[in-house]
Amino acid sequence: MSAAAALAGEGPLPAWSLPAGATDGIGLAVDWPFEVTREWAWGGSTGRGVRVCILDSGIEHDHPAVQPVAGSVAVFRDSDGEISIVKDDQGDLCGHGTACAGIVRSIAPECELFSVRVLGAGYTGSGPVLVAGLRYAIDNGFDVVNMSLSTTKRELATALHELADAAYFRKTMLVASAHNLPVESYPWRFASVLSVGSHDRADPFDFFYNPEPPVEFFARGVDIDAAWLEGSTLRCTGNSFATPHLTGICALVLGKHPELTPFQLKSVLYLTSSNVTAAR
Repeated sequence: MSAAAALAGEGPLPAWSLPAGATDGIGLAVDWPFEVTREWAWGGSTGRGVRVCILDSGIEHDHPAVQPVAGSVAVFRDSDGEISIVKDDQGDLCGHGTACAGIVRSIAPECELFSVRVLGAGYTGSGPVLVAGLRYAIDNGFDVVNMSLSTTKRELATALHELADAAYFRKTMLVASAHNLPVESYPWRFASVLSVGSHDRADPFDFFYNPEPPVEFFARGVDIDAAWLEGSTLRCTGNSFATPHLTGICALVLGKHPELTPFQLKSVLYLTSSNVTAAR
């Protein structure tokens, strides 16, 4: 079909269009209230049935603030550059993943926690391992993936962007922390990701929509008593620890409204954020 014919409305529909007579097949049973409140969004929810992946340094399985952990894998890259994903028998190698898992558990106590370890001791990691771990999480259909990490390597941006978009269209919500320094990093910069920075207020359910992105939301991230290695706790500050607060709230919302897409989930978070509800 020529460009002129297309402009004139002649011939078949363009690619990706809705076929004639197909509107009945995409009807949606939507039961949204006149006003989206926190009670409607997650009142009574514990996160039951929601699968949350902690993409990090592993999780200490027997930590009392975290357990139970439904499953763990570790991602490795050998000297030949080959990636392997195996059952993780080591757990957390530096404490960071356990801290994030504990925060999620404190907010959504009945969610299912899974660990995908992409960081080693001393917070070491590599770009290919991060990409492979994220791809594994998306392919396994987790409802929410907590990414309290990022990379400044520009050469990884395209691969991470493609994965972030794939997650978005598969109904997996990626919740990623902004870098703690004012540098360009990924994947939190992508619009398909729910990006998180910190605030210093004490209420774990106090979160704010940011009208000046790229960071979309601010959550509690200063002076957190977080779970750490050997059953201990550690006082922590950073965007890494704000992120699982939003991950936990996402788990609560999806526990009550599992049909929500990432687009709808972001809308619910916007409508229930502290600065929006206060303005009503």
